[in-house]
Amino acid sequence: MRLSCATSGRLPASVARPDEDAAAQAKRIVHLGIGAFHRAHQAVYTQEAGDCWRITGVSLRSPQVRDALMPQDGLYTVTERFSGSAATRLVTAIDTILVASEDPEAVIAALADPATQVVSLTVTEKGYYRHPAAGTLQRDDPAIADDLSGGAPTTIYGYLAQALARRRANGAGGVTLVSCDNLAGNGTLLMRLLGEFLDVVDRDLAEWTRAHVAAPDTMVDRIVPASTEADHAAVTAAIGMEDAAAIVTEPFRQWVIEDRFVGPRPRWEAAGAQIVADVAPFELAKLRLLNASHSTLAYVGLQLGHVYVHQAIADPRLHAFVTRQMNDEAVPCLTAAPGLDPTAYIAALLHRFANADLHHRLDQIAMDGSQKLPQRWLATMAARLAQGLDSPMHLTSLTAWIVYTEGDSVADDPLRDHYRAIWRNKAPDIGRVVERFVTELSVFPPELAGAPVFVAALTQAVAHWRAVGASVAVADILA
Repeated sequence: MRLSCATSGRLPASVARPDEDAAAQAKRIVHLGIGAFHRAHQAVYTQEAGDCWRITGVSLRSPQVRDALMPQDGLYTVTERFSGSAATRLVTAIDTILVASEDPEAVIAALADPATQVVSLTVTEKGYYRHPAAGTLQRDDPAIADDLSGGAPTTIYGYLAQALARRRANGAGGVTLVSCDNLAGNGTLLMRLLGEFLDVVDRDLAEWTRAHVAAPDTMVDRIVPASTEADHAAVTAAIGMEDAAAIVTEPFRQWVIEDRFVGPRPRWEAAGAQIVADVAPFELAKLRLLNASHSTLAYVGLQLGHVYVHQAIADPRLHAFVTRQMNDEAVPCLTAAPGLDPTAYIAALLHRFANADLHHRLDQIAMDGSQKLPQRWLATMAARLAQGLDSPMHLTSLTAWIVYTEGDSVADDPLRDHYRAIWRNKAPDIGRVVERFVTELSVFPPELAGAPVFVAALTQAVAHWRAVGASVAVADILA
């Protein structure tokens, strides 16, 4: 028996269920990037807000989520696990899933519908087509170039441009864009890149958008590993039926949202979201503590033979490494704010990382490193260099990433072919490899790329790591 509206009444009493009247709802959210994180995070907040907003989910490419959810009428379960305990809830907030690659017009129509007041996004860092170092729109990317030509859209900018043009023409009014991706100033960045796109295709629409559309900055936090067959089997046993879209996550969740909207929105604060005047201190802490540590655990941990986050953090070397990286190098570069306690946050992170009930794969975290590292590591290193300070722990993490890219099992990354080309043509002097990483990938900010002391230190660190191996290199830096 499979989970659906017809069978949900047979769920055991231990499964928490909403009591809202979904049929009474008129206001909608369209979410671009309907992956596991959104379903474990924003969809849960929206349901628990209690004011009956409904979500149209959009998969930009793959039909996988649609094919799992729609036979279940959009229903799925979220199970929170920690230290042997588990709690499961039924989520009913999503009622429609569209696959953009199959029906672009349906997506544009949903975005342009006057009932749509919020458009949220989890498209990952690479979905913004942002030049990693310059921060500008990658207009020479083939997908962006195609969308600028006005054909069937494939990127978020192509869809938003056509939908906003239709909203303006039909008098549907503006909309609030809520980015939930791990980018500093994500809403501000989205509006700027969208503006760059619209300035090319329709200057009048660009001005209308700046006047009628808001994009608040946000910070999102919840660890959501990719579900495994064992996860699905455990959920099936617990709920007594099959849930092809089951999510397994941690109990912790956080959502900080800038108070900047152009129309109605769900009462997310009723579900625990923080609506604040300035998100920047919170997002900076999350990027440079949680996300930065995750990347360190991935690139160093994989080379030490670990597979999962909880295994990596249980390694005394890695536990000491990320603790020093956070306390000694990242925390001094954070911005103080009411309600933000870095010491408590770090303690909570280490506790969360150790959750052995979540099988969070390090190779999943290692994906798209070229898009993640500028805001996770390099921004901290550049800030410290400007103060005349070195960053030995961050430098070692960066070294681990560069060495990792030489291997045959590099996780998916937009620059993976470029990595291979650099290593394939490496000169006898490893300095040439490092020089090409720093100057050719558009990943390193000018403050670092143009600093000979940084390039020299990185070259020495990469040469040492390759000579002695991960275990000795980590031991050396800890000593």
